[in-house]
Amino acid sequence: MNNHSRKNRIYRAFREVGRAVRNIVLLRYLSDPVLREQISRATNKAEAYNGFTEWLHFGSHGYLRSCDPELQEKAIKFLDAVASSVIFSTTIDMTEQLRQMATEGWTILGENLTVISPHRCDDVLRFGDYDTTTLHIPPGTYDAAFAPHQP
Repeated sequence: MNNHSRKNRIYRAFREVGRAVRNIVLLRYLSDPVLREQISRATNKAEAYNGFTEWLHFGSHGYLRSCDPELQEKAIKFLDAVASSVIFSTTIDMTEQLRQMATEGWTILGENLTVISPHRCDDVLRFGDYDTTTLHIPPGTYDAAFAPHQP
């Protein structure tokens, strides 16, 4: 009496309910263009993030070298933290640029902002850009308020 037994009536009933639900969802997907667009947008966002993290994970072509689940989980969490940090930094840079454009008189529309993405690779230096000539200069104080910088 296991759940995969073909003789188990409860198993067969739930299998048929699952098939019916799957068919209903498939028919809704095929007949509703708005639902298809919504699913496509969500899928594209997830795929853009996955492609971005794959691009960031350049060492060993992204392969996990250990079979230890704890080390694999740690590597994935680290990659996610790095990706989140890069996305956060890119978002701050983009916001700063948009604010500068607004002060220069550009009209920034909401529908234009929906097509820009923080998953940019062209401005990110994965291997770093290390300038050692200014290491002796201490950094400025950190301003926690997220306000536009006044020139």
